[in-house]
Amino acid sequence: MPNAHILIVDDEPDIRAAVSDILEDEGYSVALAEDASMAQTQLQVRRADLILLDVWMPGMDGLALLRHWHSVAGSLPAPVVMMSGHGTLETAVEAIRLGAYDFIEKPLSLDKLLLTVENALQTQRLAQENSRLRRENGHPSEPLGDSALMQALKAQAKHLAEKDDWLLLLGEPGSGRQSFARYIHHHSARRHQPFVVVNAANARRQALGGSLLGQEDIVPPKGGSDVDTPDTGAERRRVRYGLLEQAHGGTLFIAELAELDKREQTQLLHVLTGGSFTRNGGTQPVEVDVRIMAASALDLREEVNAGRFRDDLYQRISAHGLVIPPLCAHTEDVPLLLNHTLRRAHEHDGAPLCTLDAEAMAKLCAYPWPGHVGELKNVAQRLLMLSQDGHIGLHEVQQALGGRENREMRVSERDGWLSLDLDLGLPLREARDDFERAYLEAQLRHSRGSMTELARRAGMERTNLYRKLKMLGVKDTFQRDDSDE
Repeated sequence: MPNAHILIVDDEPDIRAAVSDILEDEGYSVALAEDASMAQTQLQVRRADLILLDVWMPGMDGLALLRHWHSVAGSLPAPVVMMSGHGTLETAVEAIRLGAYDFIEKPLSLDKLLLTVENALQTQRLAQENSRLRRENGHPSEPLGDSALMQALKAQAKHLAEKDDWLLLLGEPGSGRQSFARYIHHHSARRHQPFVVVNAANARRQALGGSLLGQEDIVPPKGGSDVDTPDTGAERRRVRYGLLEQAHGGTLFIAELAELDKREQTQLLHVLTGGSFTRNGGTQPVEVDVRIMAASALDLREEVNAGRFRDDLYQRISAHGLVIPPLCAHTEDVPLLLNHTLRRAHEHDGAPLCTLDAEAMAKLCAYPWPGHVGELKNVAQRLLMLSQDGHIGLHEVQQALGGRENREMRVSERDGWLSLDLDLGLPLREARDDFERAYLEAQLRHSRGSMTELARRAGMERTNLYRKLKMLGVKDTFQRDDSDE
């Protein structure tokens, strides 16, 4: 596992030095600790990918440290390989029971040590990869589309993947920004490292800094934590690794970059220029190697002019960009996208296998798709519910679209009142959707693109607001990027 960071915990200086030299010669980065307290300090400085832990140490021994991690965090901070010159079968069994990956005896065999380290890191990488695949749950390995526009865009993305620069993906929410970010990561030299996503627009403001940058706190003697200093007289600190550290060696995709506050923007700029940042509540810089890709529904240049976004960060992150076109610019890909969505619903969700007749497909290809791929997925879900024996015709498509493609709503505003001409022949649900769409579009204009202000005006929680905007296909809004395929 290239660039893996290994923590060696052993009270014997000669062993620490010898093992460190061996691992550094193999290309690993190494941190050293002589006891449990120093091990915790090193884990505060940098998250480890693997821990080599001696069993017998003065004060808190290796097995006690394993139990401590379980008691305060419920799990180990990283895979652990135990080392001992006085090992017994009972000791080895107890170490494995407490979650250790393996147990090796001293004097250490060079070949055995390197093989165990490699296997432990490989097992961890495969576990992370399986977890990632479960989260993606059938997401396509590349953006879908065979049109000339999409083929050219994927070629451009592959070219950007060869570099390691920060990247700004431009395009409307729902157009496929995250999908292209994953595609670029998959074709980059970082492909075997984590791809971590944070949606700044969806995160609760009070929690965003902690999730992105991590958190350090001084805790009471019996406070639980992810990583907690043993009770050896040292100050007890709780450390939670943020998404930047979790993405170390890989890629961090930040959806809705403009939602970061000035402090978080400054921290990102420090990562870009110096490869380090400081956790919230911390005092020491944390080194990290991560590629940042970002997207924003707001015009960042306008945000800079309004004083809400740092100009120096904008200049650095906008130096390399990829423009993702709206779905209406490549509607020849609509049949492929629809068939993929319907087939995926059948294979993963147990929905009946449905097909669209030629008239229904022609109607959908002519629709402008203001909500882009996100709206297409929602329409596909409606079609599944409306289908008759696996058949989807023109009538089902018209119902799924709610007649919006043929209906021009007349909306006017005066003295804070919204006037909307509704078709009273519509079913109640479709009429309500029309009103909510017009209402939110009007409030969005008054909010001048601020989702915080829009949520306040509408009296809605932000997560529910994003879901509503996406469902209604409201344009020029922030929408959830976790389905931004």
